[in-house]
Amino acid sequence: MTQSAAFGSSHAQSYASAPPRQVPGFASLHKMTSMLLAERVPAQGRVLVLGAGGGLELKALADDHVGWTFDGVDPSAAMLGVAEEIIRPHQARIGLHEGYIDAAPEGPFDGATCLLTLHFVPREQRLATLQQVRQRLAPGAPFVVAHISFSQEEPARTQWLARHVAFGGTPPANAESAMQTMREKLSILSPEDDEALLRDAGFSDVTLFYAGLSFRGWVAYA
Repeated sequence: MTQSAAFGSSHAQSYASAPPRQVPGFASLHKMTSMLLAERVPAQGRVLVLGAGGGLELKALADDHVGWTFDGVDPSAAMLGVAEEIIRPHQARIGLHEGYIDAAPEGPFDGATCLLTLHFVPREQRLATLQQVRQRLAPGAPFVVAHISFSQEEPARTQWLARHVAFGGTPPANAESAMQTMREKLSILSPEDDEALLRDAGFSDVTLFYAGLSFRGWVAYA
């Protein structure tokens, strides 16, 4: 669920090159997500993708699973436009919806993902967003989620911010400005708070499967 104001046309056109550079093990994250979903999503399953703008996650999953259909949701029209181009070979199996989680079909879905997205959702909206995902899933369906998550206690918080911008290739002279932008625009929680919100939203068996520097990923079940 990328913020539409932050993801306009200029950002959208350059998006495809950013995650592989900024996210440790980006391709492997997609591979793990595909594998974890496939443990329970049937061969002709239906999958919800929250934060589908850019289309990279949709393409990876559609490449891996020729029988799955998808509904992708994102508030940025520009990012959805990029997704339309990337997923063109699979467009018959993918529906794109502009908006937030309430714009998603009611389901039920056999699985859901939310990759590199929840750190854009304000904390006060996080639980309701997760609850709406949970309500759209069939009983026992997997939910794979990954985003920026690290300690919010100082000095660890500042250290993690510095590590994040350094890994992404930010020049040292611009590091403090990049860190301040993250402080102002992102809603980053601790891993403990992230896990607690998943449980509060009704998910069970919340399990960490991915940790890449400033990013964490969990699989949980409806």
